[in-house]
Amino acid sequence: MKEFPDIPDVANAPDALFEEGHLWLYELVDGVPLRFRLTEYGTLRFGDRERTYKPDDVPLRFRHAARHVRERLDRDALRAAVDDPTDVVFFGVATIHQSVDYDWARLPSFLAFDVWNGGREQFLAPETVETVVDQLGLHPLDTVDREVNTRDFDPGDYEIPTSRWYDGPAAGVLVRNKRGGRAQLRNPAVRETDTESHAPRSESPAALARRHATTARLSRVVDELEAHDRPVTFDAVYERVFETIVREEYRRLFDDGVDVQAFRAALADVIGESLDGDVGQ
Repeated sequence: MKEFPDIPDVANAPDALFEEGHLWLYELVDGVPLRFRLTEYGTLRFGDRERTYKPDDVPLRFRHAARHVRERLDRDALRAAVDDPTDVVFFGVATIHQSVDYDWARLPSFLAFDVWNGGREQFLAPETVETVVDQLGLHPLDTVDREVNTRDFDPGDYEIPTSRWYDGPAAGVLVRNKRGGRAQLRNPAVRETDTESHAPRSESPAALARRHATTARLSRVVDELEAHDRPVTFDAVYERVFETIVREEYRRLFDDGVDVQAFRAALADVIGESLDGDVGQ
């Protein structure tokens, strides 16, 4: 799979990026790099910045994003658009709780910012990425500004915009040009480590499950299943609630040495009690 493009900080970016031409600016969302492509068998192969994963071996932190892509990617549209869809690689960010507590109900699980066409041996132009990603049923990074003349963009004086995805400043901006140049301008006000207190390690898996399997999370999952005409079964709700908790609580919960299997068992009990009599088994 095509490797991730290099995205240096603006201080280390090639001078040519800012010397001439026009720039596209996108909201930088605080998450984890994720890429994927369609295989010859019609399945999706995912990878992070360094590794690729077998379909049944996607790490916990990526499963919410992987499900999101699997359920929304229009494979037929992709096959119709290129001679060999397996040559196309999508690059983006899996939106997992890192430093920013986004509005998770609104924020898509995966946001794309680059598309590689292996048949042409090139990345798509900035103005094309948004259109292609939208047409395939996914979400691109939000465009903050486009066609900004390089003489009008000074990274040292640039004011970081407000985020679309929570009530606060963006984590930064991604800067691109048509020649393949990229850089990121991070917001120093958004720290790269979560300062919120982690869950106490002494808290039992049962207590953690009850605290995190909130009524709001269960309702959101049920609503999503119904909105997509999917059966609201215990198994469907259970897996999606677990993936949602992993996504929204990863640093606060799973980085703190939680016994995942015990947590999953306790979570099943909590969800079973909440949905008892309401859904099929």
